[in-house]
Amino acid sequence: MSALPRIPALASRAATASALTAATLAASVLVPGLAVDAQAATAGEQALKVAAAKQGSPYQWGAAGPNRFDCSGLTQYSFKRVGKTLPRTAQSQYNSTRHISGGSRQTGDLVFFHSGSDVYHVGIYAGNNKIWHAPKPGTTVRLEKIWTNSVWYGRVR
Repeated sequence: MSALPRIPALASRAATASALTAATLAASVLVPGLAVDAQAATAGEQALKVAAAKQGSPYQWGAAGPNRFDCSGLTQYSFKRVGKTLPRTAQSQYNSTRHISGGSRQTGDLVFFHSGSDVYHVGIYAGNNKIWHAPKPGTTVRLEKIWTNSVWYGRVR
């Protein structure tokens, strides 16, 4: 049996696949954010984007958004927006996460600042030894270098 009768059908399928591929590529160029990542972002990476979008929001003790934040309010708000529940304070957030080593940290993990066994501050790891956080009264949500070695890391489950 000859393959020649099947050539038009094969060519038609190839043209359809090429047209779909071309349309997908064109759409991803014309509409930023439409392209599908090879691997979906983790909840932590998504929460990191939420926190970064709050850049410039004023610090207010006890505030958990959407326009003002303290440190644990920012982390709680950011994870809640991506479907994850965190308790309210930095210490209880530390207690509720899976503790990981600094060598295992990934973007989107929580960074807990401590004095002895007491956690007093939290931010979201952004990579390159930096965090997004709500630092203190008189400041705003910002990206900042981790300033101490007295930190622990936690991954939201």
